[in-house]
Amino acid sequence: MPPKKSDKALAHALDLLDRIPLVDGHNDLPYVIHADRQARGDVAAFDPGRVHQDHDTDIPRLKEGRVSAQWWAAFLPTNSPHPGRTTLEIIDVILQLTEGYPDTFIPARRASDIARAKKAGKIASFMTVEGGVGLENSLAPLRVWNAAGARLMTLCHNETLDWVDSATDAPRHGGLTKFGEAVVLELNRLGMIVDCAHVADTVMHRVLDISRAPTVFSHSNARALCDHPRNVPDDVLARIKPTGSIVMATFVPAFISQAVRDWYSPLMDKWGKAAHTGQTEAQRSRQSGPAPRATLEQLVGHIEYLVQKTGLAHIGIGSDFYGGRVPDGLENVSRFPHLLAELIRRGWSDDAIAGIASENFLRVFRAVEKVGRDLRKTEKPRVGRVEDFDKA
Repeated sequence: MPPKKSDKALAHALDLLDRIPLVDGHNDLPYVIHADRQARGDVAAFDPGRVHQDHDTDIPRLKEGRVSAQWWAAFLPTNSPHPGRTTLEIIDVILQLTEGYPDTFIPARRASDIARAKKAGKIASFMTVEGGVGLENSLAPLRVWNAAGARLMTLCHNETLDWVDSATDAPRHGGLTKFGEAVVLELNRLGMIVDCAHVADTVMHRVLDISRAPTVFSHSNARALCDHPRNVPDDVLARIKPTGSIVMATFVPAFISQAVRDWYSPLMDKWGKAAHTGQTEAQRSRQSGPAPRATLEQLVGHIEYLVQKTGLAHIGIGSDFYGGRVPDGLENVSRFPHLLAELIRRGWSDDAIAGIASENFLRVFRAVEKVGRDLRKTEKPRVGRVEDFDKA
């Protein structure tokens, strides 16, 4: 739907997006398709080419949202019974998306593919792996995933693994083990982006210490504004600019609004994950009133805070759309221009908008690629399992 004539900011945003690419750093549609009871990982059966009103992501609304590059996550729950196999199944869903809709997507592997997709009027389809549980404590799958097209890895999800502490689970390692450090260094060598969304603060700091390339927080906000362990604390934000890294603001309501976080807290464990507390959401509503809503405007507050702490060159967008709760104003992937319009209303320049839309991320991606090219000239692949690095 075209913007109202009176909405000059939205018209300005749409005009900008005709000329500059928009990168979204995180979307879990592949897992949605894999988990769908009818589709069961069959992309053609799910048919993302039609509007899915019960979900937030499909091709018609990606086009309406002017998305130029989508980073699809091969996410799986940590407790999946066959994590190595399941990771490959969800990687296959991402490959099916690209192959099944060639008029919409181009298979993307390099930073340069984003401009190529924009010029062709298509969407660069990138692959990430969210959560290292699928490694099954071996370094070898990193290279297999990379060969399949993965260019970013989120080290863990909501649970601590044998080699990395999660932000939303009890720590066991004081951060990263030696095997965990080997994972980071091998990702650097491969030219894959290391993603610190989901990791404990100790891991954030250790990765920033040892990574030879800039690091990404692909879907996180500012903890100072919303005290959720998934958000980035100020002492880590202080290290983003010196390391050339980037924080990609996310749309998850409990990471945006302290009121939302507080309302859901009685239904969560102490780490912010859903728990069997004996109280249902309906009971909580009867007791305390309906849950508050996070808003687009509050998210922009996070973005402005992140800019204060890191500078304009270190912010991006990582929606984390997955069919769950969404903020008012950012209900689905068609709404990205509305986010940029709010920034325009607040006085952001065209150059600053271009930075958050894609240029900041592209700078990081190009740096990661260069580091990888250089390291592969001098370093051999790291081989081994967790027990080879973390001896009892």
